[in-house]
Amino acid sequence: MGSEVESPIPNENHDSNGNNVNNDVTVTKTLTIVQPHSLLPKPAPPAKLNSNNRNDAVSRLAVGKFFRQRSNDLSSAISRGISSIKQSIENDESFNKNDKDSSGDVTEFNLPGVKVVVTDKKENDVSFSTKGRVISFFSRSNCRDCSAVRRLFRERGLRFVEINVDVYVEREKELVDRTGSKTVPKIFFDGELIGGLVELNVMMRNGDGELRRRLLREEGGKCSGADAPAAPAYGFDDDVAKDEEEEEEGEMVRVVRVMRQRLPIQDRWIKMKLVRNCFSGTDLVDFLLHHLHSSRPKAVEIGKQLCQKHFIHHVLGENDFEEGNNNFYRFLEHEPFITKCFNFRGATNDSEPKAAAELCDRITKIMSAILESYASDDRKHVDYVAISKSEEFRRYVNMTQDLQRVDLLELSENEKLAFFLNLYNAMVIHAVIRVGVGQEGAINRRSFSDFLYLIGGHPYSPSTIKNGILRSNRRSPYSLVKPFSTGDPRLELALLKMNPLIHFGICNGTKSSPKVRFFSPHRVAEELRGAAREFFANDGIEVNLEKRTVYLSPIFKWYGMDFGQERNILNILNWMISYLDPNKAGLVTHLLSDAASVNISYKNYDWSINS
Repeated sequence: MGSEVESPIPNENHDSNGNNVNNDVTVTKTLTIVQPHSLLPKPAPPAKLNSNNRNDAVSRLAVGKFFRQRSNDLSSAISRGISSIKQSIENDESFNKNDKDSSGDVTEFNLPGVKVVVTDKKENDVSFSTKGRVISFFSRSNCRDCSAVRRLFRERGLRFVEINVDVYVEREKELVDRTGSKTVPKIFFDGELIGGLVELNVMMRNGDGELRRRLLREEGGKCSGADAPAAPAYGFDDDVAKDEEEEEEGEMVRVVRVMRQRLPIQDRWIKMKLVRNCFSGTDLVDFLLHHLHSSRPKAVEIGKQLCQKHFIHHVLGENDFEEGNNNFYRFLEHEPFITKCFNFRGATNDSEPKAAAELCDRITKIMSAILESYASDDRKHVDYVAISKSEEFRRYVNMTQDLQRVDLLELSENEKLAFFLNLYNAMVIHAVIRVGVGQEGAINRRSFSDFLYLIGGHPYSPSTIKNGILRSNRRSPYSLVKPFSTGDPRLELALLKMNPLIHFGICNGTKSSPKVRFFSPHRVAEELRGAAREFFANDGIEVNLEKRTVYLSPIFKWYGMDFGQERNILNILNWMISYLDPNKAGLVTHLLSDAASVNISYKNYDWSINS
């Protein structure tokens, strides 16, 4: 079973022969140790606490007892401290009086190892629960009373449903059915009509007592939101607009749809250049003769109408329409730039184009509604994430498809100015949502030139709108070429006279740009002057008399030629005076009145996104 070995007894003194040596007496012992068989399991010591484990257990018990004792002592100290302070406050009448009269309502005191802050609830605290009541109101864009109602609800922390009938046009009939008129705002608590802003102000008198009473559910009373105006649903378009589009589909649209299937569309070499997806003028005329059974002059006239309505374009942009085998055309959806346009979704909008003035008004209303709901009151901060998820923005994106073949030449100068100012600001918001931002939260500057809309049959970016249209086809900073070359059909839309105030009406989505806003055609000049005054009143200009230095936004460095003679900053300062508040205007006038020089310093431009 095992083997025997001889081994000296441990913990003894031995000589070289293995004999035990104790007090000079040599004792010889032999101890026999039996080793277990190699196949048997090795014995293991019993599981029990050794001396070190017992010491560790005792230490842990002591530490736990220590912390429990300290915790009890601390809790007792806090209770005694709070009780003593509470008693002293109750007995000190003068302290109570001063506390009520003072603007600070927070009492703070320190105890060993803990800081306690006691806040007295204000008697006029306006934050309260609606107890299940559904608050909703009908509104319109750019309505002062509607903005006041919205602000009052937000200040009181009340959740509400807003139904903007400029955005949800189909809900206007419901407004009339419920109230008997189209005037807004109209406020509802559940299905009960409360009234407008005047009635709401009456309810908020005497510390919002009446408002609280109307909102709080009484004991045993019934309160249901079943009769309340329904909140706008995401993903449902205006049925009225759909019906109108179906009615507007005419004979020409049906002809175009057949043309896409019947014409011999193919790639061709034209002037040593490969042009894709095109057909000849003769092919189109022959198709119209066969399909419409019309005369040849009538077929040529239809071809010209198709070009004017931007169903087809000449591949080289040389003419509207001419018959012949050497004139080649292609459909709008086959243009090389079309896939880069963010208002193109696989197919062009074939319905009859809406009037440009109507589209301008629609853009103004829907984008103003978006800012009222998802931007700060001062419009300096925009919640792009909330906008991207909103029904209002979804409807705006769908509406941009109506821009594809719109006729912009019918707009007046003021209408054109407001249209492109609003479109620039709307495109920047769309670009931030779709393209995103660059590194460290800065705006992606490439989106100003790469983000495109198809407008009136041609591509436009924020950069081409700003420099080509609004700045009357002027070169952008650090560029050697103009946005539109000679012969570019977009050049017809450039403003005849550049208004320098446009720089205060466009927002490029950065913190240093003017705040985002939208303009109405009949008040655009007045609104631009107001935008300029507001820009200068904030951070647009600063004056240091001691250093005789004027600090300006880099906008005046990049676009100095738009404000007067290039490099003549004194003329620009004289131009600014009429838009400055009296204090800043006086300082600038004082600097310009003497013969001494004036120093100009340009601020750093913050390219961070204004979210």
